[in-house]
Amino acid sequence: MTRTDSRETILIADYDFGDVDIERAVVEGAGLRLLAAQCKSEDEVIEAGREAGGVLTQYARVGSRAIDALTRCRVIARYGTGVDTVDVDAATRRGIQVTNAPNEWCAEEVADHAVALWLAAARKICPYDRATRQGEWHWKTGKPIHRLRGQALGLLSFGSIARLIAERAKAFGVDVWAHDPFLDQSEIREAHVRPMSFADLVEGADYVVVQTPLTPQTHHTFDRATLRRMKPTAILVNTARGPIVEDAALHHALTEGWIAGAALDDIEEEPAKQRGWRPTNPLFELPNVIVTPHAAYYSEEAVRTVRTIAAEEAVRVLTGQPARYPVNELPPGSHPQQGDLPAHGPAVGQKEFHDRRRHRR
Repeated sequence: MTRTDSRETILIADYDFGDVDIERAVVEGAGLRLLAAQCKSEDEVIEAGREAGGVLTQYARVGSRAIDALTRCRVIARYGTGVDTVDVDAATRRGIQVTNAPNEWCAEEVADHAVALWLAAARKICPYDRATRQGEWHWKTGKPIHRLRGQALGLLSFGSIARLIAERAKAFGVDVWAHDPFLDQSEIREAHVRPMSFADLVEGADYVVVQTPLTPQTHHTFDRATLRRMKPTAILVNTARGPIVEDAALHHALTEGWIAGAALDDIEEEPAKQRGWRPTNPLFELPNVIVTPHAAYYSEEAVRTVRTIAAEEAVRVLTGQPARYPVNELPPGSHPQQGDLPAHGPAVGQKEFHDRRRHRR
């Protein structure tokens, strides 16, 4: 069937917002056409996006195969900050602008959620709640619980979100540590936080909060070897991406008593990327694990902001304006038009992941 609508198309590859009213207002207000899909694979992205000049993606992967197939595409806009679902180098080679949202869209929410998970795990809120509902009314249900004041909370990364977590955590009297290989230690000290090596933080902290970006280098940072080095009383909190923690290794660590507990805002399998997902992960069976559904970023205000940013970035690029939040630099002199590719020039990549410090979520 031939499409008679001549307007350039922006595809929403996937979304879980319930509607696309915000995006439609932005896209159609600029005279473009919006197409919404629920893609769970690269093949589905290719099928839905063959005529798209722009792609918005929440969880759907837009890898090199899709990028090569979407010959009309000039911009890929991520709902969020991390771009691990987009092959940025492949996009750069084809002259496709990749954009994201700056940390500010959800920084306060993620910091609040990280602290909430930490406190809930440390104070055994979920075991107390479950036991009380079952008729057990006793403080010993949560035993053992230790005083927070004087203990060490270690932050893995010290980007903008981690700094907000540090500010909140200090109010509880903990000694805040941080490890970030991309920062000078003096910058960490200026925030009244103790810089630590990765080994010292993992081995010495009572609470470890992960807020690092997911990259090939950070994938499975917390494997069996790392978890074995942690204190047996330690609690691991992950408000970054699920695959930074190896689920099978964590299950082993928790059942064998290598660590005391975990609080996770995502799991390695990332259920939102799957169709027909079922809760079969063994971690769900453990009483010393808290899991939230990748919801740390959520507030009504944050979701409205990130949806607007993604739609506006796609519109800007397709109407000849520069992106406000570019992830990649296109080769000099490259001004790709619909269906065109730059004649030559190497990929510039991700601008070192925006100095590696902007991508904390």
